[in-house]
Amino acid sequence: MDFKVSPLTKIISLSGFLALGFLLVILSCALFHNYYPLFDILVFLLAPLPNALFSKSSTDSANFMSDTVSNTQDTGSFLTGVFVTSGLALPLVFYHCQLIGSLSCIMSTLGGLIIYSSIVVFSWFFHSSWEQEEDTLFG
Repeated sequence: MDFKVSPLTKIISLSGFLALGFLLVILSCALFHNYYPLFDILVFLLAPLPNALFSKSSTDSANFMSDTVSNTQDTGSFLTGVFVTSGLALPLVFYHCQLIGSLSCIMSTLGGLIIYSSIVVFSWFFHSSWEQEEDTLFG
């Protein structure tokens, strides 16, 4: 059975998933009257940017290492990893310093993971649909 999901259904479901992540982080702030977990949103929103910026670099065919990932792509992956790790560790550091409670830490971490994963899935969905359109357009 070939089950096709329309692109609009995917976009709406991913938007709902993203809204759930924002809701969790905002509730972790508002319920406990402490707005430190909002920094987590900023970190997870910045996390995909280095990968997106550095993945567009072109590799030179004259380069002897042309079959490997270029240094700029490695740098983008490293910076993305730093942001994701910081986003996961930030609520734990706030909890350790007793700036937020344990439930706020859990909600903020879970909300940040949902935000980052929905951004990654969203960009993967559009990247794969753009490649398919380019193939069908000129193929």
